[in-house]
Amino acid sequence: MKLKIAFSRFPALIALLPIAASAHIGADAGAHHGSAFLMGVVHPFTGFDHLAAMLAVGAWSALAFKHSARRMWAVVIAFAALLLAGGIAGMAGASLPVVEPMIAASLLVLGVMIATQIKLPVAVGAAVVGAFAIFHGFAHGSELPATQALATLVGMVLGTMSIHALGILAGRLVLQRNEWLPRVAGVAVALLGVGLLSGAL
Repeated sequence: MKLKIAFSRFPALIALLPIAASAHIGADAGAHHGSAFLMGVVHPFTGFDHLAAMLAVGAWSALAFKHSARRMWAVVIAFAALLLAGGIAGMAGASLPVVEPMIAASLLVLGVMIATQIKLPVAVGAAVVGAFAIFHGFAHGSELPATQALATLVGMVLGTMSIHALGILAGRLVLQRNEWLPRVAGVAVALLGVGLLSGAL
């Protein structure tokens, strides 16, 4: 029942996915749809490293807080909120060091978290994913135009939350059903992070 209630609050996010899937990437995507908002929605889907990290956040939240929808969503909302903060900083032209290494490190850490199904207090889990979210948001924000910034940022957050929702669905409906699936998925995400850190990808 809790799962049904939790997902009933986010139908609009899931409805945005066909728009994102059919869009072009980057600035051309915004021109194609004529909307800064839609550009923001699409942008989180355009980098496989960002996409994998956001799916991983949702999947880990579903595994770690399987009995508490409130805590599960608290973690992903913390990620989205701090991603927004990072996005604003990136759009404003601020400087943030080691952005790409931290994005790669987020995949490594999140992969390990999924593989081990580590249980953390909700505040600690939110702090861990939120710290990485700042770097993901900064990378997005630095690539997006400053014109119509508010609409673009709102779209980016909604796109991010829709990816989290997909990750939660994967965690609830797939990973929880088999003892080995979370380990395989987590190792795959961690290896992606290692590949990015090493420069192999």
